[in-house]
Amino acid sequence: MQTIISMSEKTNHHILLEEQYGAHNYHPIPVVLSRGKGVYVWDVDGNRYYDFLSGYSALNQGHCHSKILAAFLEQAQKLTLTSRAFYNDMLGEFEQFITNYFGYDKVIPMNTGVEAVETAIKLCRKWAYEIKGISKEKAKIIVCEGNFHGRTTTVISFSNDPDSRNNFGPFTPGFEIIPYNDIAALEKALSDKNVAGFLTEPIQGEAGVVVPEDGYLSKAKQLCEVYNVLFIADEIQTGLARSGKMLACDHEKVRPDILILGKALSGGMMPVSAVLADNEIMMTLHPGEHGSTYGGNPLACKTAMVALQVLKDEKLAENAETMGQLFRNELNQLHSDHIGIIRGKGLLNAIVIAHASKNAAWDLCLQLKENGLLAKPTHEDRIRLTPPLIINKDQIMESVNIIGKSLSCLD
Repeated sequence: MQTIISMSEKTNHHILLEEQYGAHNYHPIPVVLSRGKGVYVWDVDGNRYYDFLSGYSALNQGHCHSKILAAFLEQAQKLTLTSRAFYNDMLGEFEQFITNYFGYDKVIPMNTGVEAVETAIKLCRKWAYEIKGISKEKAKIIVCEGNFHGRTTTVISFSNDPDSRNNFGPFTPGFEIIPYNDIAALEKALSDKNVAGFLTEPIQGEAGVVVPEDGYLSKAKQLCEVYNVLFIADEIQTGLARSGKMLACDHEKVRPDILILGKALSGGMMPVSAVLADNEIMMTLHPGEHGSTYGGNPLACKTAMVALQVLKDEKLAENAETMGQLFRNELNQLHSDHIGIIRGKGLLNAIVIAHASKNAAWDLCLQLKENGLLAKPTHEDRIRLTPPLIINKDQIMESVNIIGKSLSCLD
């Protein structure tokens, strides 16, 4: 197990450049990365680390996957962008591929995850007025406490995270927040005839990998059907094999009415997102009512098709399930007083740090970095541990050893 020498002159140089010229809207771990391959990244001084954040699950297939990279480079040399003012020879191929892959009638391609969430919100409201018959401007969407769907003005309007909301108002109306993993609260909210949709994460990632009780998602979907409300699943982080199934909803055989995808849809090559739904919902959109200059660009389409194929060809959902069980079992075997809770599904996992210091999770992540593993706290005391889905048993065991060694910094 290697020891990392921190904060060289080269590292300091790059950090100071960001501090001087960049907005201070992030608080990164002090490491400057310059290369990645598979489950590993290297810093500017050549030190190697396990990547246990995976670009917030955008790198499920690993860094610079050879097949995805080859497709990206091939398409980049032919045609990258046309805008949707014209047809291109990749978009239809992608649309056919992804709708068959997930079993939906239609897809609308976007770029970032939060753009896809915004698209789903608009789509839900359009359906509410034109199909369900809700009175104009009255449609409501139910969301959950602890949610994270992005940081646009509309999306933070239904966040209850003070850091996301403070001094960014006034906020967008039309949302009702209920407790997560609470079927009774959901049914009460759905009884309002103006409710058009229920937007949820199957597992709350940013909140610290909060996994609902078994049956929650299937019961929620059943209630949505009873009340004629769209079940909207934000699978941007939980989807694409991360949880041990292709979609986290698959654990309960739930088919969302609107499915939101992003992150690993490009294998970490570029921003690619998508919203899938059947014709009754999607065909409420007409030309000029929604769009994106880069959405559906040929480079994104080619890359996404290969990224999705890699997930199946390499059985990454199955590997995530097996390696995730091993990982949680081995973490439990550490018997550390500093780990209060271990939770997760597949390779979407988190530990909650039990320590008097509110900086303990941050301090542990700094020590993990020193010992060759990169992770980042969320909400002070929680650390997500989400390596690329290509990780193998030996790498899991070495990573657990690093975590065990690093925990001693909290003694």
